[in-house]
Amino acid sequence: SQWFAGMDVQPIDNDATLRQSALAAIDATAFYPAWGRARLHAMIANRPDWTLSRQRQWGVPMAFFIHKETGALHPNTPALLEEVAKRVEKHGIEAWQAIEPADLLGANANDYEKNRDTLDVWFDSGTTHATVLGGPDNQHKGSHGELTWPADMYLEGSDQHRGWFHSSLLTGCMLSGRAPYKSLLTHGFVVDGQGRKMSKSVGNVIAPQKVSDSLGAEILRLWVASTDYSGELSISDEILKRVVEGYRRIRNTLRFLLANLADFDASTDVVAASDLLEIDRYALTMTSKMQAEVLSCFEKYDFHPAMSRIQHFCSEDLGAFYLDVLKDRLYTSAPRSLARRSAQTALLHITQTLLKLMAPVLSFTAEEAWGILLSSTLKSSPDIGRLTIFTECFHVTPKVADSEVLEQRWLRLREIRALVMRKLEDLRSAGNIGSSLQGEVDLTAHGDDLALLQSVADQLPFIFIVSRVGIHAGAGELEISIAPSTHQKCERCWHWRDDIGQDQAHPHICGRCVDNLNEAAAT
Repeated sequence: SQWFAGMDVQPIDNDATLRQSALAAIDATAFYPAWGRARLHAMIANRPDWTLSRQRQWGVPMAFFIHKETGALHPNTPALLEEVAKRVEKHGIEAWQAIEPADLLGANANDYEKNRDTLDVWFDSGTTHATVLGGPDNQHKGSHGELTWPADMYLEGSDQHRGWFHSSLLTGCMLSGRAPYKSLLTHGFVVDGQGRKMSKSVGNVIAPQKVSDSLGAEILRLWVASTDYSGELSISDEILKRVVEGYRRIRNTLRFLLANLADFDASTDVVAASDLLEIDRYALTMTSKMQAEVLSCFEKYDFHPAMSRIQHFCSEDLGAFYLDVLKDRLYTSAPRSLARRSAQTALLHITQTLLKLMAPVLSFTAEEAWGILLSSTLKSSPDIGRLTIFTECFHVTPKVADSEVLEQRWLRLREIRALVMRKLEDLRSAGNIGSSLQGEVDLTAHGDDLALLQSVADQLPFIFIVSRVGIHAGAGELEISIAPSTHQKCERCWHWRDDIGQDQAHPHICGRCVDNLNEAAAT
């Protein structure tokens, strides 16, 4: 004989059966990934009654007294269970073994015998919500850090749809008519690079501590966050090498950002968003959009696309475009000029945004960089008084009024830039030019492209990283021609210009650099 929890028995104090309550609870639960809902729903919909009893010598006893002839429970079972529980609480689980029917039943003790069965261990783990979280009576507590019921999330491996998630759901519905959790997150299991289960006999085990000792905890954390946990999580030396490369891109981006903010005081040097140069306002638009996408992923526990977005932002939006374009302005403009302060203002917002988005995963790197930022750029800022990044909220970038228009303008400019860069690379590979700055570009365009290029004509040499850009009206598709410059190279900005040496005091630099030096001397 066995003891069962009836899935379709109509309870006395509830209109719904256990199966109906559990299925309703599944519908009210958020699942990450979403396919977990259908899997658990099918298990509950098709499962038989739950066999609660086990015939073992060890385990949590089912402390029942059973009539020797009829097999019925003693009519006073709830009070007897409470009395047994008190003795177990005082003397340990072995107290049940020492109890005899006469100790608790009195005159009719001879008609009853102790139940020898133990509880299914899944019932043990499935009821932890009642003891750890406190049950429904603890729904509105937790203001001082205590856990509340139901849990925000249960998190385990995908096998627990059949185990802990399953038994917790059923016991929660038995006791309270609902699941003891608001959401479930399931993950796959770690396998090697060929998809094989880790095994000491095969010799393919990669110990987390070994990875941490050799590559650092940040690499291990980044690997976890960059991997799609909804399936199996593959790890190998080759995979970890790629993670290291991704980490270096992020770290090198931070090094550039921090180095170029070293002489910037956030309390006095920040430029208002409306006064920023157009490309800097576009950079804020890019940053704000990236943050919105990452936070949206975080809210859905989609960590791997979030980390991919951050890495793409560092390598493509910043490294391959914005920071590349910015170098001339940062290195050659007068230190306190609007052009340079505008760039640094954008860099400050980018840095704060990036660090705070990284912090949940690359915790040590973010904290290290935050300390550097606090000790230099933010040291006088009145709204920054905390020592750790982990007491900060996510950064709020200034709103850019024309952000949608800017985004469309610069998306097209970046497309044109990519075409120009490709032609420059072909010339460099052929040995016709050294660096891209030796090139002079002529663009023939019409319509929207012509108007767009003309609107940023003075910025195009810096956007394309060449020494001269000519714009010509045409009738067909965009045409790009590039030729090596015939002028001299400025020793300061490395642009090839026709005005080098016109200032006798500076015979080897161009007129623009002379103006920048004079402005720097004046301030």
